[in-house]
Amino acid sequence: MTATAMTTAALRLLIALLLVAAPAECLPLRARGRWIVDEATGLRVKLACVNWPGHLEPGLPEGLNRLPVTTIAHTISSLGFNCVRLTYSIQMVTEKSYTEATVGQTFAQLNLTEPASGIEGNNPGFLQLGHVAAYDSIVAALAEAGVMVILDNHVSKPKWCCAVDDGNGFFGDSYFDPRLWQRGLGLMATHFNNTPNVVAMSLRNELRGNRSTSARWSKYMQRGAATVHEANPNVLVVLSGLHFDTILSFLPVLPVTLPFKEKIVYEGHWYSFGVPWHDGLPNDICLNETSRFKDNIGFLTSSINGTAAPLFVSEFGIDQRYVNDNDNRYLNCILAFLAEEDVDWALWTMGGSYNYRSDKEPVQDFEETYGFFNRDWSRIRNPDFISRLKEIQQPIQDPYLSPGPYYQIIYHPASGLCVESSIGNTIHLGSCQSVRSRWNYDASVEGPIGLMGSSSCISTQGNGLPAIMTEKCSAPNNTLWSTVSSGQLQLGTRVFDEDGKEKWMCLDGSRSPLITTTECICITDSHCYPNQNPEKQWFKVITTNKQLLHQL
Repeated sequence: MTATAMTTAALRLLIALLLVAAPAECLPLRARGRWIVDEATGLRVKLACVNWPGHLEPGLPEGLNRLPVTTIAHTISSLGFNCVRLTYSIQMVTEKSYTEATVGQTFAQLNLTEPASGIEGNNPGFLQLGHVAAYDSIVAALAEAGVMVILDNHVSKPKWCCAVDDGNGFFGDSYFDPRLWQRGLGLMATHFNNTPNVVAMSLRNELRGNRSTSARWSKYMQRGAATVHEANPNVLVVLSGLHFDTILSFLPVLPVTLPFKEKIVYEGHWYSFGVPWHDGLPNDICLNETSRFKDNIGFLTSSINGTAAPLFVSEFGIDQRYVNDNDNRYLNCILAFLAEEDVDWALWTMGGSYNYRSDKEPVQDFEETYGFFNRDWSRIRNPDFISRLKEIQQPIQDPYLSPGPYYQIIYHPASGLCVESSIGNTIHLGSCQSVRSRWNYDASVEGPIGLMGSSSCISTQGNGLPAIMTEKCSAPNNTLWSTVSSGQLQLGTRVFDEDGKEKWMCLDGSRSPLITTTECICITDSHCYPNQNPEKQWFKVITTNKQLLHQL
């Protein structure tokens, strides 16, 4: 590892140690406009979650054969996640094959001898529990670790999700009886009614298939929401969209009319799937896909018939081995979106393997490369990836506590860090929470990027050289900056060579943590070679009013 890489890793570790998970005492929660807040104080609570699958045939969340439940819970918390989206199936609470069986009996029926032995060794007594009782123990361990829980009904029939025609997709499908679904929701809501860290219930994952219509969605989802709210009025009720939870654009003409709007949250999913992220200008692809997501779901944070609502991006993720170029390119784009919009979110996923995947061969011990644990759950698969989530685990906006003033942070998705002024005259990638990462800059016009509370601004020394701070904030000194790409993700300043030819120099994080300026790439077709990627030059300017504890 180079000295620069070691410095960056140490910086990320320091930031990670300074961040703590939101306490589970901030309960119950409610919606207030587009934000989720503590019902008692009105202060914002940002959900920074990870998915923990338990909806498959064994009827038990993964990994208990690998680690004690308390170890898993405290690992989640130590990595900065304050919430788990815990998935389950309807049949687990409605079918006798599950309700009258212990975990051990179900594992025996599936011939899961080795996983059962692992559970007995790591979590003695779990095999003798019923399935819902096992969930009780998991939720209790998460509560002890200060982690909130969102119960997510992933499927009706326990199996992997999701295929268009798997019988689990939409109301009326072969395994998706609406009445049984409502009954299951009611049972889970009632069972966890007095469990403070269960803060929300998601009604159904990824509705899909030929039966899907917005009218049926409105009919059944509102019935399900009413069932949950009647049984447990404390929890938020999370409503997913159509077409694998990617479309809610029908809501302005077919709004939810439930009387408990303060408990309604909407969710959406965004993966790299189906989009060739390497085919075309990276800036244009990111702009187009971000616009598509905003048009289909992201608009919720602005208005539904004049009223904004919270958006929970309940699934996003990548192959954490960093071997999938499509995933890697998508990641920088969605991190920029998550930071700019400051929405609540849940990473897919936690576990590094599954006890049983009937859709795979072999069915046992299938590796999950999207999981932050490695295959045998012995270590974190990719600490660099987890470190890139640290800053967006914290609230970026402070909607109710601070009246102002507004300022800008400049977020670098490729590192997950922000532009920060150094003690000397350079700038570097550092904490977004630092007083030295607060800037005054209007991204809509060409102008200086000034450090808040000082007379200094950012300037370029030339191609490949460190960007510096100067007090000569005028045009002749290369201090006027513009967003120069279609997606407003590159910050460039004009320079002129000896022949008077104009060039654009962009901020560049390739030598992280040091920020340099290099010639802007891929801002147009003529500036972009095949397979060239400007991701290290991507910086997202975000306006916020989050309260400052002190000034420079």
